[in-house]
Amino acid sequence: MTVALSGKDVAARLEQRFPDAIIASDEADLLVESGSLHDIISHLKDAPEYKFNYFANVTAVDYFDYFEVVYHLTSMEHNHKMVLKTRCYGRENPSVPSVTDLYEGANFQEREVYDLMGITFEGHPNLKRILLWDGFEGHPLRKDYL
Repeated sequence: MTVALSGKDVAARLEQRFPDAIIASDEADLLVESGSLHDIISHLKDAPEYKFNYFANVTAVDYFDYFEVVYHLTSMEHNHKMVLKTRCYGRENPSVPSVTDLYEGANFQEREVYDLMGITFEGHPNLKRILLWDGFEGHPLRKDYL
């Protein structure tokens, strides 16, 4: 069975390398500044003690005041997994960095979040709607969608 890493334990190790990037952590997950997201995920992918080489998924949650983008990463080598989150504010143009250059599997998933929630993934090579047609207005998974 895959072991879930404690967000607190990972945060304690990351704080030295990424000062001021950790917003919060608990046993279940780790919340990081969106500006540091790409660097932190890159480190988690390549660091020998983590080797998160499998990108399970990315999704988003609408909390009205902000969007939370949630990443599930797995290490096939170490048989562990973790949940990493970041937040983006503003309903007009919420954005976070893309991780498609780190994980090819993020490509369609980031497009899906963009399509249904309206979150832009900066640096995505082909960020366009994937489920809905180009002329579709709005983002149907937002709480304010009518």
